[in-house]
Amino acid sequence: MTLSSSDFATSQIESDQIDLVVRRSASFLDRFFSVIAPVTGLVERFIRWSLLTFVDPEKAHNLTLKFLPLAALTRYRPSKDDERLNQRVFGLNFKNPIGVAAGVDKDAEKVSPLLQCGFGFVEVGTVTPLGQPGNTKPRAFRLRENKAIINRFGFNSAGADVVLRRLAERAYEGGLVGVNIGANKDSADRVSDYVDLIKKFAPVASYVTINVSSPNTPGLRNLQMASALDELLGRVIDTRDKVQRRSGPTPVLLKIAPDVSLSELDDIVGIARRWKIDGMIVSNTTTQRPSSLVSRKNSQVGGLSGRPLFKISTRILAETYVRVESAFPIIGVGGIDSGSAAVAKIRAGANLIQLYSGLAFYGLDLVAEIKRALLEEVELRKAENIGDLVGLDAAALTAEEWPIKD
Repeated sequence: MTLSSSDFATSQIESDQIDLVVRRSASFLDRFFSVIAPVTGLVERFIRWSLLTFVDPEKAHNLTLKFLPLAALTRYRPSKDDERLNQRVFGLNFKNPIGVAAGVDKDAEKVSPLLQCGFGFVEVGTVTPLGQPGNTKPRAFRLRENKAIINRFGFNSAGADVVLRRLAERAYEGGLVGVNIGANKDSADRVSDYVDLIKKFAPVASYVTINVSSPNTPGLRNLQMASALDELLGRVIDTRDKVQRRSGPTPVLLKIAPDVSLSELDDIVGIARRWKIDGMIVSNTTTQRPSSLVSRKNSQVGGLSGRPLFKISTRILAETYVRVESAFPIIGVGGIDSGSAAVAKIRAGANLIQLYSGLAFYGLDLVAEIKRALLEEVELRKAENIGDLVGLDAAALTAEEWPIKD
């Protein structure tokens, strides 16, 4: 059958009509959710206050995940982000730079609702090859006065097969989803654990993060040491390259601790650049305890996240940025609980940012606040895109005194 020019014209008219309906529907939903936003916001704040006041941190987190689909359905968010927040990073198109850090959705149970709440990407995990329960409970401690959390979860994970199935089931829904991978606690060969996980997740993940920086698995941080890291990244990149021949390219990122020395950071960045990894995430939780912590829980063993982590993680971010010399992008995470903190991370060298503890204390309203702050900064600096602000303060930050334990 031969199609005439009039057939093409008719097809184009129908396509334009469909686009018009979609735009009108999106506009209607935007107006509807904006009208009910004050009510849903009040309800969310009351629920968050109740959870913070009366419920154990881990139980509160699990309850939040359980009801997240309802929040995604009822809260206001524009149907499309401002184009000035769009970026192409790691060869991927991010609609905005705000991501969900690993640890929020460990087992990929609520990826779609999280993306619907306005995030530009979600990182699930940490995922281990085999399911494991993690450390004994209680293993999460809330420091409300300092807007901080100490956790010693220890890579509690449903296991790779469970997460892989869930990601495969939602693949048609789209969205950028990274997978944070780690070794089993009792593994006899931890490097092989990472290699096996790369084989499993590279075909389905938007990117894969090598987590060698959790303080809650004994000996894991030793993999950040030069000789061990060199072997690990060499085997991981070799495996990724073999897998991508049939499944396409998958960016590999390395997540590091904020507690490394500058000489150790020199080695880490040097090895990462030599193996041409696609990016780094700076940083994981810290084992340091600033003197500003006032809770009796500050002596608990585990990784500290939240506001007290901001200064040290941002300094390590800036130090990493100047060493990377634009060889690859960086995701900044640690203590982001306001729009100004997000701006500071980007100006310190982060192309993208991730939220964790800030969500526990400030909820999903934090996402919209950060977007407003980023756009205000773009306008203030007369920039065209948020990417133009990356690293503007990095050199100056590295010249300052080392952050003290305040």
